[in-house]
Amino acid sequence: MSTFDKLITLLDGQQARYKIMTHEPTGKCEEVAAIRGTAVGQGAKALVCHVKGNGVKQYVLAILPADQQADLSKVAKAVGGLRASLASPAEVDRLTGCVFGAIPPFSFHDELKVVVDPTLCERNSEIAFNAGLLEKSVVLNAQDYQRICDFSPADILK
Repeated sequence: MSTFDKLITLLDGQQARYKIMTHEPTGKCEEVAAIRGTAVGQGAKALVCHVKGNGVKQYVLAILPADQQADLSKVAKAVGGLRASLASPAEVDRLTGCVFGAIPPFSFHDELKVVVDPTLCERNSEIAFNAGLLEKSVVLNAQDYQRICDFSPADILK
């Protein structure tokens, strides 16, 4: 089952309030926000990180507003590690089944822990993200996201 199919199955199963949009494929936050008709800050940027140190070896899916930058040291601290780096394209593919720019803010892999910066849902009633494919987006009710997604909240912004 594709990441897109897993995502839609999850959202439907949880009776989430969302809409699907089909558009030109793009992984750039500003471009896709303009296509969707949403603010850049509504975008849920998803970064696959590899955290190490302090006895920790953990992959983290760091979720933050698309108009912000992640502080990788804060991502590492959020799971008890000392340092974090962005995962390689091969690791991203193995853990998400997606290319960079298409990763939704949900994990469907037991090695990938989700950490969400609270400002994403505090600032927005709806969040937007690519849905496993560069040409498909979902605009999802932020309260439904918080209810459905198994995540740890953490300040991970620069």
